[in-house]
Amino acid sequence: MSLNSLTTLDLIRHGEPVGGRKYRGQIDDPLSEKGWAQMQRAVGSFDQWQHIISSPLSRCREFAQQLSQQHTVPLSLEPRLQEVGFGAWEGQTSAEISANDPDLIFKFKRDPIIYRPQGAEPVADFYQRVSQAWDEIATAHDGQHVLIVCHAGVIRMILAHILGMPPANAYRIQVGSAAVSRITVEKRGANTHTNLVFHDGSLTKNS
Repeated sequence: MSLNSLTTLDLIRHGEPVGGRKYRGQIDDPLSEKGWAQMQRAVGSFDQWQHIISSPLSRCREFAQQLSQQHTVPLSLEPRLQEVGFGAWEGQTSAEISANDPDLIFKFKRDPIIYRPQGAEPVADFYQRVSQAWDEIATAHDGQHVLIVCHAGVIRMILAHILGMPPANAYRIQVGSAAVSRITVEKRGANTHTNLVFHDGSLTKNS
């Protein structure tokens, strides 16, 4: 690795899965036709990546595999990039979760620690595994342009990590279906500067 380098990492959230909007967590639903179209539209004809890294869940993995084959780009699966485990909320819609308390999801977004669903992965554990994966990816792919295919919660934790936000504030960040964020890591000797170039966009608009 050189003393000076610029690493570019694109993050894309999966599109809509089969079954529509739910708090899926680690339930392994595949992409719907709409979800495939959303991701293809967000990426367009962009083909500058040197490596693709994906969550192993099928709503991310299958699109990553298609891109990898289409552009002859190496693909790696990273288990630490799976979505957070939502415990008792997994597989439920917002309406089902809020049936007995209309403000429950609102309270969760404001304070995801106090209002954590029963059996859910702790925020600190989720943040730690995602942050460790991110740091290792950025180091291993120094100077390259990488695509990471993952989940809304994972993108929130990465942004909290690079921007120095408390993980509990991460649900203040909106991440749309098939939304793309770009982060650069500039290295000058022993010093690094990480920059959020754009967020919640697409490669057809922002590249």
